Amino acid sequence: MRIFLLLLISCVLVSSCDDGDIITVNLEFEDTFEACGELVFFKTKADPAESLSVKITSAALTLNNFTATTITNNIATLNNPVIERTINGNSNTFNYRTYNTEPADFFCEDVPPSDITIISDQESTTGTAVFSTSLTEDDNDGIPAEDEDINGNGDLTDDDTDGDGIPNYLDADDDGDNVLTIDEDDDLDGDGNPFTNPLNTDGIDEVDYLDTDDDNDGVLTIDEENDLVDQDPTNDRTDPDNPNLPDYLNADISTLINPAAAYREHSISQSFIVNLVLINIQFPTLTQDEFDFGTLTSSPDLGFNPIQTRTVTPDFN
Repeated sequence: MRIFLLLLISCVLVSSCDDGDIITVNLEFEDTFEACGELVFFKTKADPAESLSVKITSAALTLNNFTATTITNNIATLNNPVIERTINGNSNTFNYRTYNTEPADFFCEDVPPSDITIISDQESTTGTAVFSTSLTEDDNDGIPAEDEDINGNGDLTDDDTDGDGIPNYLDADDDGDNVLTIDEDDDLDGDGNPFTNPLNTDGIDEVDYLDTDDDNDGVLTIDEENDLVDQDPTNDRTDPDNPNLPDYLNADISTLINPAAAYREHSISQSFIVNLVLINIQFPTLTQDEFDFGTLTSSPDLGFNPIQTRTVTPDFN
């Protein structure tokens, strides 16, 4: 809950008061805010009917600016982790308003609803709007990122078991055998976490999600596509005596019919968090050094979704 403190020199809110009394009003808003148009960031409440809004029109800015990234060595970094705009009461504004009724539909309509009336409107004459974006990426393979620091040096970016150029914490197939890591698990100890006692089919070397020959039959898992050539060895079951056992887990099937020619596509989950802080704002009845406006919610119509996915297919060597 974000609390905005407004000092009103008024007697409207109490039955009686002396002239000059200062009344502090806590304006409690949710921790999130929405976006509309080009560009208005706002939050509203129904009881009492109030809103806080920031409108940015100076210097081209779209929600895509918040999520723009550069990919280097298969790792994404934000192009604009911090964006600042000056509140000047002209092209960029910050307003606190009260209404006769809930203003939920006030900002996103081309023509505001006729039944919504602004009762009071205060505008900051100074300040800075600071947008800060953070990005977290993950391969969603069931292994916590901190557990994919194979060399234990605290740097997740230099652990690449299969050498495909994607660090393990972003690699949905850590051993590069075209069987997804999340599919190479088994909850052997019954604790609900398959990776505290991960599956090791051959029992003689690495666990399956780090083993390039899971059944130790001399044919690499990635090459055991004896039926379907689709970069997915889990689909191949050619042993009539074990029709439910994939060839890559069946030591009795060691034929090499279709050597792999490509890696499968990898999906990397991206989580963006955009936070807005107003610095040194000044209303007629309020001066505040810093106000945390909150976190931006999904605005797909404007090109912003906090959860996204990017894909990459490693070069096959």
